[in-house]
Amino acid sequence: MAKNDEVNANKNNLEEEIIDSDNTEKTEDTKKELNSNGKEGSDNSKELLEKKEAENQELTDRLQRLAAEYDNFRKRTVKEKERIYCDAVSDVAGMFLPVVDNLQRAIDAAEKDEGQGLKEGVNLVYKQIMDVLDKLDIKPIEAIGAPFDPEIHNAVMHVEDDSLDSNIVVEEFQKGYIYKDEIVIRHSVVKVAN
Repeated sequence: MAKNDEVNANKNNLEEEIIDSDNTEKTEDTKKELNSNGKEGSDNSKELLEKKEAENQELTDRLQRLAAEYDNFRKRTVKEKERIYCDAVSDVAGMFLPVVDNLQRAIDAAEKDEGQGLKEGVNLVYKQIMDVLDKLDIKPIEAIGAPFDPEIHNAVMHVEDDSLDSNIVVEEFQKGYIYKDEIVIRHSVVKVAN
């Protein structure tokens, strides 16, 4: 019986070793499976992270483009408003110019006459209108003696004069006006030497 007990004990030990070995193999298989799942999970996480980073970058780019478009829109709107204001001032000043011309003619006519009171009154009105135009940043175009410039002058006559350089304004029939030194309200009507 002792032998049987010994055989049974050995058998039990052997079965336990086999079970332990099976459990170790199963544990190692489970670890391998977990590791492979972990790698897959890690790969999935990396892919998900890359996808989210790409989406984030795309949204950031869209936001930057939208901000740039808004900034351009704002600048364009400001320029359009300034342009509209400039056009309005030019139109208003254009309406005043015939009055200025008539006052200038009245001053010229009063100089020939001895009516000093009329001359002084008209001079005051003329200066007042010129001050208003100056406040609006509207200035007369200086034409006589200047080189002819089709952007600001309108030549209605030419004169042959060898004593003068070519394309020089020699006479002004009607004064031109310019707004902010860039927008011509009315061209100067001039005579040009050839």
